Amino acid sequence: MPEHAQTLSPADLARMLRVATDWLGVYREQVNALNVYPVPDGDTGTNMHLTLQSVRRELDTCDERDMASVARAISYGALLGARGNSGVILSQLLKGFAETVRGVSAIDAATLAAAFRAAQKAGYGAVMKPVEGTILTVARGVADGACGPRERETVDAVLEQALFEGQKLLDQTPEMLPALKQAGVIDSGGQGYLYVVQGMLAALRGDALPEAPEIMGYAGEQFETEEFGYCTEFLMSEATKPIEEIRDLVTPFGDSLLVVGAEGYVKGHIHTNEPDALLATVGRYGRMLKTKVEDMSEQHTEILGMAGAAARAEDEVPASGLVAVANGYGLVKLFRSLGARIVSGGQTANPSVQDIVDAVRSVSAEKVLILPNNKNVLMAAEKAMELMEGRAVVVPTRTLGQGIGAALAFQPDADAESLRDAMNEAAGHVTTFEVTRASRSTNITTREGETLEIAEGDVIGLKDDELVQSGGSAEDSVLHMLNRSYEGQEVVTVFGGPQSTPESLDALAGQIRHAFPLAEVEVHSGGPDLYDYLVTLE
Repeated sequence: MPEHAQTLSPADLARMLRVATDWLGVYREQVNALNVYPVPDGDTGTNMHLTLQSVRRELDTCDERDMASVARAISYGALLGARGNSGVILSQLLKGFAETVRGVSAIDAATLAAAFRAAQKAGYGAVMKPVEGTILTVARGVADGACGPRERETVDAVLEQALFEGQKLLDQTPEMLPALKQAGVIDSGGQGYLYVVQGMLAALRGDALPEAPEIMGYAGEQFETEEFGYCTEFLMSEATKPIEEIRDLVTPFGDSLLVVGAEGYVKGHIHTNEPDALLATVGRYGRMLKTKVEDMSEQHTEILGMAGAAARAEDEVPASGLVAVANGYGLVKLFRSLGARIVSGGQTANPSVQDIVDAVRSVSAEKVLILPNNKNVLMAAEKAMELMEGRAVVVPTRTLGQGIGAALAFQPDADAESLRDAMNEAAGHVTTFEVTRASRSTNITTREGETLEIAEGDVIGLKDDELVQSGGSAEDSVLHMLNRSYEGQEVVTVFGGPQSTPESLDALAGQIRHAFPLAEVEVHSGGPDLYDYLVTLE
């Protein structure tokens, strides 16, 4: 790809986005450190990078000879992977960009400039109340630069001018947003977007990736801990209402609202104090594929802890740290309360080796224990352990229930090698039941010799990751599996999935207490995505 290219092929664009992903990855923690708006939860760089990683995964499977295929991969991948306020806005910037280039065979300077202008308009259009001094302002600067006069009609000239004007507006963001001026920083999302454009230009020039900058502190530590509510996200397919009506349904629940769509999917993001009610309301109007609920107060406290750890770098560190792979906000909250750093992932959304390595590196401890919590994540966890060269140990948990049992045995002051044995033993004492829906029709013979005739969409029940039951309601499945497995265990814990309601959870708990009067029954919202219920027996 020549530096002063007149046009970009589909393969050129795909390569530029891949390099931009790696480029932003270098600066991810620096962008996190700038994050103070809309809340100082320190995850802007991470969320934007995860969004681009999803784009890269789609690019890896598209036809790079066809611009429409590359454009769809960008738009579709960005929406599926969008995380956080900044990630959802980035997904819309990329959607606007992709829709502009979709119909051309090659991208010339004029088309590239038009794509950046369309990106700006899509970003502003996604936000109900656009705020200047944010990523939107920088997107406007990038578009102004791309569409302005330039010395030559080449794609690199467009990118150079886009960066120049974008940087000018980024430098002005503290004068537009009081929170930025108070913290003495530029906008984190705007900086992240410029790194994406920088990465695209670097790919064109053939520049090598730079070294990651040293992080001296986090701007968010200047803000006192307070109640920020819950950052709540959902991804839904088969919506029975238009996006505008879904947005109206969500609006009363909070602020920082984004409800967007592409390729038949609806993505929502909102800061709310009522995540359960919000997800239950939205879940009536489509098939919920993914949800994420993060306690922003906990995230802010974690940032303060990271800043404090940096200041105490020479202090004694704990003998052991903990990393757990999980999704579902109730489960994530539980693992965090037990001392774990979370890697988002699970069934159908397996984290990469790099995701796990990054999490291990972020934990201040002599050694870190990794809980994969899924048989399909175990290999990635073991590879991450190899890459950490003795600093990580894998406890081979294959279900979230085993992970919970293992995490309950975790002690930060204990030696990691001895902890591994104790945590592995604790995991073995937990039986896990999962209730979900069949993705296709099939016939299965269970280990006990029973033949199950399963139709697509049927309720299915899994015991310790093995299919053992099908048909009936989700609640019937839970009770059926408990009836066949209960042998006097003391505690039954139920996590309701994204579409469960407090009423349905209470009703199921009542049925379990009636059937097993000697067992203690605990009920929580925030179970894993794609599951009606996750139940543990111990």
